[in-house]
Amino acid sequence: MKKLLALAAVAGAVLFFVKRNRSAKAEADLWREATAPTEN
Repeated sequence: MKKLLALAAVAGAVLFFVKRNRSAKAEADLWREATAPTEN
């Protein structure tokens, strides 16, 4: 039972970090788009 709980905790932590990294990357992309000089 303890092993299963530990596994669930690790999986949750991994998902949390992946989600956070994805949102940080999306935010960086949006920022780059917003601050990029417009080409006319």
